[in-house]
Amino acid sequence: MKVAVMGAGAVGCYYGAMLARAGHEVMLIGRPSHVEAVRANGLRLETKTFDEQVKLGASTQADAVRGADLVLFCVKSTDTESAAAEIGPHLSPGALVLTLQNGVDNDERVRSMLPSSEVAAAVVYVATEMAGPGHVKHHGRGELVIAPSRSSEQVAQQLAAAGVPTQISGNVRGSLWAKLVLNCAYNALSAITQLPYGEVVKGHGVADVIGDVVAECLAVAKAEGVEIPGDTDAAVRGIAETMPTQYSSTAQDLSRGKPSEIEHLNGYVVRRGEALGVPTPANRVLLVLVKLLESKPQKAGA
Repeated sequence: MKVAVMGAGAVGCYYGAMLARAGHEVMLIGRPSHVEAVRANGLRLETKTFDEQVKLGASTQADAVRGADLVLFCVKSTDTESAAAEIGPHLSPGALVLTLQNGVDNDERVRSMLPSSEVAAAVVYVATEMAGPGHVKHHGRGELVIAPSRSSEQVAQQLAAAGVPTQISGNVRGSLWAKLVLNCAYNALSAITQLPYGEVVKGHGVADVIGDVVAECLAVAKAEGVEIPGDTDAAVRGIAETMPTQYSSTAQDLSRGKPSEIEHLNGYVVRRGEALGVPTPANRVLLVLVKLLESKPQKAGA
């Protein structure tokens, strides 16, 4: 396949590099400093089992999606509409735009901007971070759950062959909500404390707070008519066990003085709770605290 990664952050770089290692032609679209490093030396993919410089293309321009069979759409949820509008004029007919983002409604938002394109949602379970320009570090997991589409079967096979466990699910909305519950439980707490998941859960009273957040999320999902698959409590416990050294994407954003996606995580649950008459006080507190930290001036040299 010819693959483009729109929004080449930690998630997009990981999956792009895995596909490039398997022989696919991959183009990363990202920030200038990252693009320059990749053009000069390739992308360093550091995992627990290998550490390689992966050769792939890199560009700062949205028109680099031209000719791609698959577009991994990995921008922040706050940039969904603007990024979709940027790539729209350059998409090839028949290209699959796969949304690998936090939140539960990004595929719908992309589809509204690209009504003539094939768009499918993906649920992402991976722990990654950018360790510097041109350097992505993988901490654990990496599987995808994707929605059915004309191209999903072929894409799933190619991803699996590239070492990315991928399944197709008719209930991706439920799986997106399952991931949202995990994000709401951990992201803000990791961001506020600037601690990885394994350390967060050791805090006195943290388990009770996480329990309150999860219960609110499940109540909102039920009111939405969403069926969340699997054992939610086991999945919540499993995050700290399988990704103990991972800092949430929200924590990484705050540490770099960047806006976070909290409005599309706990904030989304709060807004839907208000609309549906479901109280969400624990999620509201976490939302407000993260927003306060976002607005806090950065110290000199930070």
